[in-house]
Amino acid sequence: MSPTSDSAIQSMSLKTNPSFTKLSLSVVIPVYNSRAILPNLVESLGAALGQLAHQYELILVNDGSLDGSWNEIGRLASLHDWIRGINLMRNYGQHNALLCGIRAAKHDVIVIMDDDLQHPPGEIGELLCKLAEGYDVVYGVPQEGQHSVMRNAAAKITKIALKSALGAETASKVSPYKVFRTKLRDAFAGYQSSFVSLDVLLTWGGSRFAAVPVRYDPRSSGKSQYTLQKLITHALNMMTGFSIIPLQLATLIGFGVTVFGIVVFAFVLGRYFIHGVDVPGFTFLACIIVIFSGAQLFALGIFGEYLARIHFRMMERPAYVVSSMTPEHIAEHHLI
Repeated sequence: MSPTSDSAIQSMSLKTNPSFTKLSLSVVIPVYNSRAILPNLVESLGAALGQLAHQYELILVNDGSLDGSWNEIGRLASLHDWIRGINLMRNYGQHNALLCGIRAAKHDVIVIMDDDLQHPPGEIGELLCKLAEGYDVVYGVPQEGQHSVMRNAAAKITKIALKSALGAETASKVSPYKVFRTKLRDAFAGYQSSFVSLDVLLTWGGSRFAAVPVRYDPRSSGKSQYTLQKLITHALNMMTGFSIIPLQLATLIGFGVTVFGIVVFAFVLGRYFIHGVDVPGFTFLACIIVIFSGAQLFALGIFGEYLARIHFRMMERPAYVVSSMTPEHIAEHHLI
């Protein structure tokens, strides 16, 4: 984005003057089983984007939906020339679908949102104002917890995992509602792994991150597809896919268990020489064996996760495969 565009955003607030005449926006939304929500989503976005930018587009990436979402995306794209649809071959996951949409984006700034209307389009202006202060990425963080205790706990686990790849300060700001400069995607243009974490990839091209508290609305219909299990799996993928901290942890555990073994050995010898008796009992020996075996299996499990990623990388397993797109845009997008 040009300096002129930045100054235009910075000089006005959405609440006072919604005319962002120098800005072009690409909104990317992964869609999974959200057919009933899409018309309301498009209506809300159309009203907001018309006030925020002189050029804009909405890219809806169908991530293997089973409820006819792709047909609804096609219908909406035929009614609105600013909507583009991409249909993936199967369900690849939210971050993989986002990577596909980001690579298809045409404009200066990319907005990432969920498809459930929990991220109000009217809050995009607040994120853009913050972006104009010179940041590369701006997250819209909820003003208060929006999910169950277990779901919020899983989100915290995910942020802990992100710290290993992003650093504590950046990880604390992460949320699925975000805006960033399109040029950041150049840093991961050649990324092909099937394990994708968009927030990690963004750090490859930018270093200035910020967060703005925004309102999150209740989901308008249905239930979230991002379950506790999926959040934990995503956290584990981030830890083993973008960081060496698990390997360092395995080394520390191995060192700690070795030190523990030396202490136990010294205790056994000391007891024999001082008191003239051996350490009695099968239980003691069994506990020692379990501790050492558990530490070894834990370390082997971590090594196995890294080897699996090397294996998938050698297989050149793609992050996603595009099945089809809305007809009027097929010639404009290069399939990756």
